[in-house]
Amino acid sequence: MGDKRIYLYDCTLRDGAQTQGVDFSVADKVVIAQELDRVGIDYVEGGWPGANSTDDKFFAAPPELKRAKLTAFGMTRKAGHGTGNDPGLNAILSTKARTACIFGKTWDFHAEVALGIELEENIAMIADSVAHAGTRVDEVIFDAEHFFDGYKSNAGFAMDCLRAAADAGARWIVLCDTNGGTLPDELEGIVGEVIEHIPGGSLGIHCHDDTGNAAANSLAAVRAGVRHVQGALNGLGERCGNANLITIIPSLVLKMGYQTGLDADDLGQLTHLSRLLDERLNLNPDRGAPYVGESAFAHKGGVHASAVEKDPRCYEHIEPHLVGNNRHIVVSDQSGRSNILARFREMELEIDAKDPKLAELVETVK
Repeated sequence: MGDKRIYLYDCTLRDGAQTQGVDFSVADKVVIAQELDRVGIDYVEGGWPGANSTDDKFFAAPPELKRAKLTAFGMTRKAGHGTGNDPGLNAILSTKARTACIFGKTWDFHAEVALGIELEENIAMIADSVAHAGTRVDEVIFDAEHFFDGYKSNAGFAMDCLRAAADAGARWIVLCDTNGGTLPDELEGIVGEVIEHIPGGSLGIHCHDDTGNAAANSLAAVRAGVRHVQGALNGLGERCGNANLITIIPSLVLKMGYQTGLDADDLGQLTHLSRLLDERLNLNPDRGAPYVGESAFAHKGGVHASAVEKDPRCYEHIEPHLVGNNRHIVVSDQSGRSNILARFREMELEIDAKDPKLAELVETVK
């Protein structure tokens, strides 16, 4: 697969838990992790050990995953702490997860204001934490929090943070648009500049949707060269949500020609996966969700239905079954003969299109 392979990282069980109105039980987390594993997601972030009792219980008896790498999430050591005696860092390194995702500040404003530390100490915290984690787990991922804001503020400091993680042995260095304020053209340009110093095969992207561009930004980053994409099912996440993996995956595979851990059969499970999450959370599925929504391949207008009857490509960008969805021909006051005939065919009734009663029925419906 070479350069066309994209590695998918799901953060639904941690970032998604920060969604207003969402409260995962341990059982929810186990079922969702198993479903993510079943469809071929590369990394499943189980949560933040030590942050709450639900995540602690989940990591105490995690599900056995066959295709995905279970990942524990947490932060770098605190300022003034050694890696060996930092309780937060060691909590994420003491689980059965063999992959750790550690986040650290890469925006000088955050280091100085939010943490109140010198920039050199921030860089040391990243280097020490990644290096220490590498002695305890098989794979370390560094999430460069607020990277794009940081790069625009102080590119030299932001890049020094990335280099510290790379030199300490991080497998993936993930560029995070944590505030979700970066637009696709700007983001793609910055990623291109980063790749001049760190190869795309070591870089990931993590976008939030505060401008409605998280999926577009993720795809732009891939186009610029990153090969690791983080996101959440159905775009769950704090504030406006995370990049929606359910949207990103088929766009990568069906539109851009990239390979992921999902084969064609797995891709056909995306609608099921999306709706299973809503069912577990007692949420109504988004009818208008791209690819998997009930309305994604629904045709109401008579002109549209007529054209789709001749060839679905007239008003559909992919075949619905590729993502496990179905076509719907809606009967309403917007209908024409084609809508009514399509519904009859669904009932296995063949009606002559020239039958005068059909025109009468259309008018009755209207």
